[in-house]
Amino acid sequence: MTTLHMVSLPIDLKSFRRWAAQRNLAADEGAALHHLLGETFGKSAFQPFRLMVAPRSASATIYAYTQSTRDVLVQTAHELAMPDALAVCDPDRIATKEMPVTWAKGRRLAFDVRVRPVRRLLKPAGGFSKGAEVDAYWLDGIRGQSEGDASNPSGSSGREAAYLTWLIKRIGEAANISSARIVRLEQSVALRNQRTQNGPDVTFHGELEVKEPELFAACLSKGVGRHVAYGYGMLLLRPSRR
Repeated sequence: MTTLHMVSLPIDLKSFRRWAAQRNLAADEGAALHHLLGETFGKSAFQPFRLMVAPRSASATIYAYTQSTRDVLVQTAHELAMPDALAVCDPDRIATKEMPVTWAKGRRLAFDVRVRPVRRLLKPAGGFSKGAEVDAYWLDGIRGQSEGDASNPSGSSGREAAYLTWLIKRIGEAANISSARIVRLEQSVALRNQRTQNGPDVTFHGELEVKEPELFAACLSKGVGRHVAYGYGMLLLRPSRR
């Protein structure tokens, strides 16, 4: 089994925003980071990833899961990256650690995850064509689904319930979510294939229990939901409070 590594990489926000603007990517931070990381370290090398910005700070840190070792990442960047990209993210400042190869069934963990809870339409609905990507809450509304769900551990309703149900389904059999709450909810722009689209941008904090260790390891590696190449879906883990 290939070892999964967790990576942290400091970046300079001012240099990054200048870099993004020069490439007409300033409208979507996730798309800009997608291009920056792919061009510097290789396609999908940092995936899933998460940008963490400290309040009132000029710097930030990118966290990611990767199958590559630190030596490979640093060598790739020094050999192939553009000089202006290296001014944004210095590969020599990469720090890594190995993630567990196996997880104990029943292990309780706290989690932090940023997701984009959207779904692809399998058939036209609400004025959208087949294949369109739509807000999970909106889709529940046009389907007439009731607020709340038996699988909803928080007992919430409306938008929060729709997004939590979406998260539970994406985690699947990998883990049971015992509690979760939304700590950040906004609409953000996604720039994909030269087209822009608004959609939900949601951060959950919660607790889970590992159900199927292999599936849980795969969930960490692959990310949760869509847009994992653009800064969504990375499960950050912390010790459980229990």
